[in-house]
Amino acid sequence: MTETVTITDNRTGKSVEIPIKDGGVDAKAFSKLLPGIWFFDPGFTATASTSSAITDLDGTNGILRYRGYPIEQLAEQSNFLEVCYLLLFGELPNADQLENWVHDITYHTFIHENMRKRFMEGFHHDAHPMGMLVSAIAALSTFYPEAKDIHDPESRYKQINRLISKVPTLAAMAYRASVGQPFVYPDNNLNYSENFLSMMWKVAEPSYEPNPVLAKALDTLLILHADHEQNCSTTTMRVVGSSHADPYSAAAAATSALYGPRHGGANEQVIHMLNDIGTYKNIEPFIESVKAGEGRLMGFGHRVYKAYDPRAAIVKKQADAVFDVTGRSPLLDIALKLEEIALNDEYFKSRNLYPNVDFYTGLIYQAMNIPMDMFTVMFTIGRMPGWLSHWQEMLEQEQRIARPRQLYIGPGERQYVPVENR
Repeated sequence: MTETVTITDNRTGKSVEIPIKDGGVDAKAFSKLLPGIWFFDPGFTATASTSSAITDLDGTNGILRYRGYPIEQLAEQSNFLEVCYLLLFGELPNADQLENWVHDITYHTFIHENMRKRFMEGFHHDAHPMGMLVSAIAALSTFYPEAKDIHDPESRYKQINRLISKVPTLAAMAYRASVGQPFVYPDNNLNYSENFLSMMWKVAEPSYEPNPVLAKALDTLLILHADHEQNCSTTTMRVVGSSHADPYSAAAAATSALYGPRHGGANEQVIHMLNDIGTYKNIEPFIESVKAGEGRLMGFGHRVYKAYDPRAAIVKKQADAVFDVTGRSPLLDIALKLEEIALNDEYFKSRNLYPNVDFYTGLIYQAMNIPMDMFTVMFTIGRMPGWLSHWQEMLEQEQRIARPRQLYIGPGERQYVPVENR
């Protein structure tokens, strides 16, 4: 069977045969046959804007792999910083590489004192942590002007390292500022996830000792969020990066995209939904209202997955471990019943409404006392290595500056009329 597609312009009778390569066809061949004719694809639902070797996502079969490694294996056997290395450099590190990488990340967690004393303290007392984080990431570019030298591999490595290491510090700082608590400095004796929990919760104790189960759960959630192909924020990172902006500016733009409730706020919406249902006896009426089009089942279904999100099963397992430590959430029984109904009801099955990664992550964060306005901040910490991997790949591909076309639907030419004659 020939792996090609033939397109015929019925106006002229001319045809072009285009090879199908890696599941796609080259748009340049179309433009040769149809100059000035653009594909109309709002939301880019059927358009590949780039090629990438980072994440393999098969939504039909519920498969997610980072650089070829199944997400299930990485979540079970790896840790977040090792996965960061894999995403950025294409291979799992050997022992020496991992030791050097972890050392570099650990000793770049501190931020400039001016960022804390002058910048963060300038926000209003009730500023949203995500808004503070967006601003702080962008501000880092003013502290590291050499970041503009994006074609120097050594400089790129430093900025990548700084972003991965400093974002948890900025995130914890934003939280502490939002609740009027003093900033906690990083502790280089703790690992990545433990250090974040220390910066969040340490009060007056000489050293904070995070619960290992909670630290492991957080590390796993960061792995699951590390990359997810060309989503809204990752595409934003690549689009802004294609202008050759520095990585801090591009990462701030990606964080802003994640800030939107349609992207990074899904797990928060799940908690709101579970709270609205309130009690076990309200589940059936709620399900019927969803079927009647009067509500939405948050945390179910996905733009890409048409089967069970492979990350959801991993998160559910982590939820069980967390609740063994923190106590069972009163919302868990509601969540479990919703999942049971959706997986066995033809209405939801026919619409591919299976649980996604967001369905249980909010419950885990809530059990760990992380407030809802920090949920998207947590997402940002996890997704940063994915954004940076795509930014680096985009530069290595020498990708042209992003410049989509449009179909103009406005008025034709009109003549200017002076204001007194209108």
